[in-house]
Amino acid sequence: MATVLIVQGIRRIPIQFAKRMIGRGDANMPVSGARDYIPVKVNASGVMPIIFAQALMFLPMTLAQYTMQDGEMAATGWLRELNDPFSLLYSIIYFILVVLFTYVYTALIVNPKQYAEYLKRQNAFIPGIKPGKPTEEFIDSITTRVTLPGSIFLGIIAILPAVAVAFGVNPAFALFFGGTSLLILVAVVLDTLQQVESYLLMRKYDGLVKSGKLKGRSGGGMQIGASM
Repeated sequence: MATVLIVQGIRRIPIQFAKRMIGRGDANMPVSGARDYIPVKVNASGVMPIIFAQALMFLPMTLAQYTMQDGEMAATGWLRELNDPFSLLYSIIYFILVVLFTYVYTALIVNPKQYAEYLKRQNAFIPGIKPGKPTEEFIDSITTRVTLPGSIFLGIIAILPAVAVAFGVNPAFALFFGGTSLLILVAVVLDTLQQVESYLLMRKYDGLVKSGKLKGRSGGGMQIGASM
């Protein structure tokens, strides 16, 4: 349930379009612009931070192979702990790497400057925020704050197998059903539900989706990665 909430969670930044004039001559009437929102996802990076962190955590194992003596590793101390995915040192470093890579990857795919320029071209603005640089800084600060709980949760998901083993769960079971596998499973199931819902709406099966429409997908909004 927590994984579903994080994957689906968004922070809506409200935006307001400028007023328009409708009519001609004396019949001109100002009409307030439409309202929309920019959805900033809590977990915009998906599983990529975990994949990058895992790639780096393979380096100690590669280094340990050069210390092989008579078919056995001579590595001791911290190097041996870094080759144990259930050790405390491995879990701490793994957790920190996931948090760091979450911020790095989110910064790559979410461009506040691009959003600010797009809003300016569309005569739209965030209520209470000046267009241009202030809008860019506001979106950047919101993205940074929203990414924090998402990054921490991804870190917890990544070290979940080690936590499960500490409570007596079988290591093979913990590795297979925990961590990245859990995140991918939830993401695939949610995507499948979205595809089914889209198909039903396309076929105009209103009676089947009226009461079962998934929350979080009922609104439009300016989607992350939209063409700008």
